[in-house]
Amino acid sequence: MPLNPPRRVGYRRLMWLLAGLSMFGPFAIDTMFPAFPRIGTEFGVDKLMLQQTISVYLLSYALMCLVHGPVSDAVGRKPVILTGVIVFLLASVGCAMATSMPMLLAFRALQGVSAGVGMIVGRAVIRDLHAGADAQRLMSQISMIFGVAPAIAPVVGGWLLGWGDWRIIFWFLAGFAALIWMAAFIVLPESHTPSYRTPLRVGSLASSYRDILLDPPFLRLSVVAGLNFAGFFVYISSAPEFVLHHLGLGEGDFGWFFAPSIAGMVVGAFASSKLAGKVAPTQQVRYGFILATLAVVSNLLYSGLATHIALPWAVLPTFLYAGSAALIAPVLNLAVLDRFPLHRGAASSMQAFISTAGNAIVAGVVSPLVSHTPLGLALAMAAFALAARLVWMWHLHAEKKANTDRP
Repeated sequence: MPLNPPRRVGYRRLMWLLAGLSMFGPFAIDTMFPAFPRIGTEFGVDKLMLQQTISVYLLSYALMCLVHGPVSDAVGRKPVILTGVIVFLLASVGCAMATSMPMLLAFRALQGVSAGVGMIVGRAVIRDLHAGADAQRLMSQISMIFGVAPAIAPVVGGWLLGWGDWRIIFWFLAGFAALIWMAAFIVLPESHTPSYRTPLRVGSLASSYRDILLDPPFLRLSVVAGLNFAGFFVYISSAPEFVLHHLGLGEGDFGWFFAPSIAGMVVGAFASSKLAGKVAPTQQVRYGFILATLAVVSNLLYSGLATHIALPWAVLPTFLYAGSAALIAPVLNLAVLDRFPLHRGAASSMQAFISTAGNAIVAGVVSPLVSHTPLGLALAMAAFALAARLVWMWHLHAEKKANTDRP
């Protein structure tokens, strides 16, 4: 059962709103990909410096992940979400008005500070109001809607570039934030009532994070989720190189990569929604890893044997891998939250920090190293998928042993 008493909330309205709040992250990353060449030309910077617009954003996103959840545990979910959206709006305006690369990077960092609030606190809202299969079903349905964002974001970015320079993309993000803020102000319930709130004190916060970080199942589950998604994220962060150079497409053609990939995520999330309550969570994760293996093997074979990659075969592996990630993620996310029912916000924050810090390393370090060749990207996907599978097997073994040893 949910920790908080259930509230009469319009299910579909809540689903659409939480999905919209989760879209800030992919929109802030993916809409600007088509503008990379124009930004580089205006500010006179190379591809490596342009890649730092992603790394800076993700690093600040990861650091603030540690704050959003605990603050929402103390003061409530709604005020934290509303404040975060306002900050994102102002940061987007700052990016649109940037006159130098350092200024753009500074406001990108401010975007990262605020962009995670919808996803992190939104997960806590789901678990506040729903439990078990209902929670998995809602989280999967939100993932289906959210999954459209990375597919349409670069397409929207390319379309906007036909109307103006690269700054119009950030004006669009500011407008999107304004609409979401108004919707959240009107629709979003306060799911974390005062009687369940925890004091926001440094000592208490440090104690909560110490307990979370010293919980082996939490760490294993969070690492599995982070490694598994990194296999897909290495392609997302390398999208300009993959689309513009390896596939030889134009700045308005990012949809040829993102649409199939996110279609896989939507299909996987739909399957997860249908499997909720019918298949054991561990079995669902097993299905996800089988699908990931198919994606990895096909990717290695095609990238290793083809002299020149081309559509549609080049994007089929990411379609399969995204589907596997969407099958696995809802199970792991709910399992993480259930480790700490009194501190769901803090648990969600710590998981997001682990995942996003890993994504920042992927974008800033791994992607520049492997994105020069299609085979390099395929090998990176395979390495992350294998690591995730090994940690998952370790987790299952450890849990089985713990249950056996328990009196």
